[in-house]
Amino acid sequence: MSHAIVLMNLGTPSEPTPAGVRAFLREFLSDPRVVEIPAPIWQLILNLFVLPGRPKKVAPAYAEIWGQGLDGEPVTGSPIAYYTRRQAEGLQKWLSDELGEKASDLKVAFAMTYGDPGLAETVTILRQQGVESFTVLPLYPQYSGTTTGAIYSQVAKIMRDERNVPDIRVVHEYWRHPQYIAALANSVREHWQKHGAAEKLLISFHGIPKANTRKGDPYYEQCCGTAELLAQALELPRDKWEITFQSRFGKAEWLQPYTDKTLIEWGQNGVASVDVICPAFASDCLETLEEIAVENRANFIDAGGSEYRYIPALNARDDHIAALAAIVLGQLPAAVVQS
Repeated sequence: MSHAIVLMNLGTPSEPTPAGVRAFLREFLSDPRVVEIPAPIWQLILNLFVLPGRPKKVAPAYAEIWGQGLDGEPVTGSPIAYYTRRQAEGLQKWLSDELGEKASDLKVAFAMTYGDPGLAETVTILRQQGVESFTVLPLYPQYSGTTTGAIYSQVAKIMRDERNVPDIRVVHEYWRHPQYIAALANSVREHWQKHGAAEKLLISFHGIPKANTRKGDPYYEQCCGTAELLAQALELPRDKWEITFQSRFGKAEWLQPYTDKTLIEWGQNGVASVDVICPAFASDCLETLEEIAVENRANFIDAGGSEYRYIPALNARDDHIAALAAIVLGQLPAAVVQS
């Protein structure tokens, strides 16, 4: 029984230009899972106020990170696409090395929620290659309707549109998986061994509107749980770390405390050094390489801080690949595992 594991990430513009960013934002921000404003009203706002100006502001930030990753590491095109591809390649190799012949019927691919390659296209290609069933692993450790929920919607559309409905399973979340937490802790320890530990560890997650939580989205609770498990693994006392939320958009209240405001307050109140980690991101991308590593560094330093260090996403680290393998193997259909 041929089975495919599809790693899914958010996506990226096809090129770091206003036109490329506009096309990406149009698809991304038109998803009702991402923006819950009634469609007729939101489309008016999106087309009259967001898309005319925002791509021109955002494109230079994409251009700045395009073709380079951590510490100037050369990458092919968009960092998020590059690291997601490496994760898929690493997982395929791990399965082959560890499972031998049992992995011969396991294919690993990757897809993007927005942009290319899309999930429907990826599933179609894999089915043409003889794949009979799929496990989709969203590279979002914490579940949110705005991220993993959007992937479920795409899976539902595939099933609705296909006459011969494919067998597709989706991993709901993996924030508490011991190997994921261990990989996060390892990355922090290695950073400390190289640079020394800062006064504070800031654990920053991508934000969502606070109203989403009131409606039942479990993301906030899972972020808090992730931060607590990481702090426990590092044996950090509570006064040495804080959880915050970044990347808010629009005028609505988002999850708090806000990352940028916390860093400014710390700088003003005498905190000299801070390490920042973003456990919601499996791959480095615009939000980590530019917003966290550059913009928020400036916020902290300008407010009086002295040392600011970003701890990279897990990307294609060996322990991260092993964690992804353990997560996926625990979700495979029995027929695949026994073959």
